[in-house]
Amino acid sequence: MIITVKSNADKDQLNEFQSWLTNQDYTLHPSQGANYTLIGVIGDTSALDARLIESLEIVDKVTRIQEPFKKANRKFHPQDTIVDIGGVKIGGGHFAIMAGPCSVETPEQVIECAHAVKAAGATILRGGAFKPRTSPYSFQGMGPSGLELLEAAKKETGLPIVSEVMDPSQLQYFDNVDMLQIGARNMQNFTLLKEVGKLRKPVLLKRGLSATYEEWLMAAEYIMSEGNEQIVLCERGIRTFETKTRNTLDVTAIPMMHELSHLPIIMDPSHAAGMSRMVRPLSLASTGGGADGLMIEVHNDPAKALCDGPQALRPDQFSDLTKDIFAMREIVIKHNLNK
Repeated sequence: MIITVKSNADKDQLNEFQSWLTNQDYTLHPSQGANYTLIGVIGDTSALDARLIESLEIVDKVTRIQEPFKKANRKFHPQDTIVDIGGVKIGGGHFAIMAGPCSVETPEQVIECAHAVKAAGATILRGGAFKPRTSPYSFQGMGPSGLELLEAAKKETGLPIVSEVMDPSQLQYFDNVDMLQIGARNMQNFTLLKEVGKLRKPVLLKRGLSATYEEWLMAAEYIMSEGNEQIVLCERGIRTFETKTRNTLDVTAIPMMHELSHLPIIMDPSHAAGMSRMVRPLSLASTGGGADGLMIEVHNDPAKALCDGPQALRPDQFSDLTKDIFAMREIVIKHNLNK
């Protein structure tokens, strides 16, 4: 971090400020210029609040030369992190498809979808028991009984399960869930992030509707700061000025996250467009772009779905799509081998 001090700074205030920094075990390298004094701060400056320092009367500006996220940063962890979800690996060359209904509705629906997605090549079953909805009058999910249906599908098919948790009070019901999903609306629910960080259970962290890459990785940092490093990032589309689609899928996030972080990243084409006909091209674009996996909504009868039916694929559509996904994946693998 480089702190630019104003030329007319009070010397006593400057000395007090420098003492405050050195007392926190930072090494200072001051440099006197004609108009400004520059103070180079050496050490882990992630805990320093740049905006607070800039608010000081003697300070002109603060320049970070390192990102505030340390544990999620590839600079400090060059090797890809491989996350294990009930025996299914994601990251470091391992590719996985999570598929299933947006929300759990009936035993028959969940079991039928689970068998269908497994037969088509999915390795993780997704399903929502607790549903954050924009309208308070929309279906909010089955709650704990929905998780029980997912657990029954897991026992019958062998597929590990991922489901969304919305509040720390709900964690008591997730003992048998293999992966905890943090939804876009809760990406900055810091209390929840800390609690899941204490569980040592794999976490799927979705990007917020308007979150920057740094904000997204700082959310991951909250989880990792509590000791849980088993995190998979999930790009699910961000809100832009475009109104033709539900959200805009940021495919740029794939290479950028691979550059900035060692954490694996998967893509959610279903939530991005909000239209089932867009799922195939977005899935192939994501796979070709180097994503570590996909999360796709599949419903045995989308027209009667209680949640997000328009973006869900039928089992036969999903089966056709996975064939193309795996073909695209083979091209990506061959390209990487020939580098």
